[in-house]
Amino acid sequence: MSFESLSEKLNAAFKKLRGKGRLKEADIKEAMREVRLALLEADVGYKVVRDFIKTVSERCSGADVLESLTPAQMVIKIVNEELCTLMGGENAKITISSTPPTVVMLIGLQGAGKTTNGAKLAAYMKKKHGKNPLLVACDIYRPAAILQLQTVGKQLDVPVFEMGTADPVQIAKKSIEFANKNGHDMVFLDTAGRLHIDDNLIGELKAVKAAVNPTEILLVIDSMTGQDAVNAASAFDEALSIDGVILTKLDGDARGGAALSVRAITGKPIKFVGTGEKLDQIEPFHPDRMASRILGMGDVLTLIEKAEQAFDEQKTKEMTEKLLKNKFTLADYYDQLTHIKSMGSMSDIAGMLPGVDTKALAGASIDNDALAKTEAIILSMTPHERDNPSVLNSSRKKRIAAGSGTAVVDINRLLKQFDAMQAMTKQISKGKLPAMFGGGGRGRKGMFGI
Repeated sequence: MSFESLSEKLNAAFKKLRGKGRLKEADIKEAMREVRLALLEADVGYKVVRDFIKTVSERCSGADVLESLTPAQMVIKIVNEELCTLMGGENAKITISSTPPTVVMLIGLQGAGKTTNGAKLAAYMKKKHGKNPLLVACDIYRPAAILQLQTVGKQLDVPVFEMGTADPVQIAKKSIEFANKNGHDMVFLDTAGRLHIDDNLIGELKAVKAAVNPTEILLVIDSMTGQDAVNAASAFDEALSIDGVILTKLDGDARGGAALSVRAITGKPIKFVGTGEKLDQIEPFHPDRMASRILGMGDVLTLIEKAEQAFDEQKTKEMTEKLLKNKFTLADYYDQLTHIKSMGSMSDIAGMLPGVDTKALAGASIDNDALAKTEAIILSMTPHERDNPSVLNSSRKKRIAAGSGTAVVDINRLLKQFDAMQAMTKQISKGKLPAMFGGGGRGRKGMFGI
């Protein structure tokens, strides 16, 4: 989980403050020492840490904090605000050109995830903002780069413009002409990368920039490379004057140094973050939400947005009505579980809830094998059996087990969980955890391995 290590250390530092009725200068000094060490261990740049601690210490030493009835809460509030400021303050959106197409030039080193995340971003703009994007294959050097872009473009239903191994500058120019003729209001240029920044790479990128005058230049960097990513950002910004950053692999970065350093060092905002390998796992970067998650305060807004993406509004309404009328079928049950699975791991979801110990849920997820077994069982039933599981007698269960490659005990387990979920309908309406999230009591896993 992103920032996990940093979150643990910061919360350990603040826990010592919570037991004090009044804070002394020495208490704040000790807390700031631990915060400084936590940030340095998270691979945040030394100068960034020094300036951050100085600002927080000055604010925490004010009389309004020292004399507060809840001084620890005031300190946490200040740290939260300064973390938010450090990461940019507010969500920075992509600039949309007043005269289409909006041209977004994607740059970065090899291995950062530029091609895949550029395609993800194009699909995001199509789905969320109604754009008609075009992906452009300007990387003519990396083996299979064009094929990779075509593959993800096809999966995301975003067209790809390519001219083989022609001059990248000419490819970029021709793609703009193509976009104008075919009604594409956004163009995403997937440019070449290198293992290291060199003069040839920068020269080519400058030539592409001069030829098409992009609306935005977004640098794609791998968050897991820490300060190396920040150093690369500084070099690219100096050469090309970037407009923002897409930070990839944030889900695998337990430290978070790049996210906390890049804005302070380059002055350019993180606009989007890649949060997983799936092609829909990209989201706008909200500094305030991320600061809250780092401090264990949760991120309910992002959780709601993820749920809205996973669950169709009309279908959710229909499912709710079925639950309340006790007409929820086994087919509906399976459908909801697949939607929950698409939201991510249980630890990721829990990390967005205030006060939840995500470490206790580390590795918790819906078991794909168990989910496949459930699907096989349900699909081996007749429509009448799915709608009326009470008719499933011994002979029917044996037939279903043979058809699904499972055992009767698996079918009984599924039916038991389904009955338990229906029995908890009233509790669900009161906001309690549905049976599908664990069902079965302490130490026992549900059908889906969570």
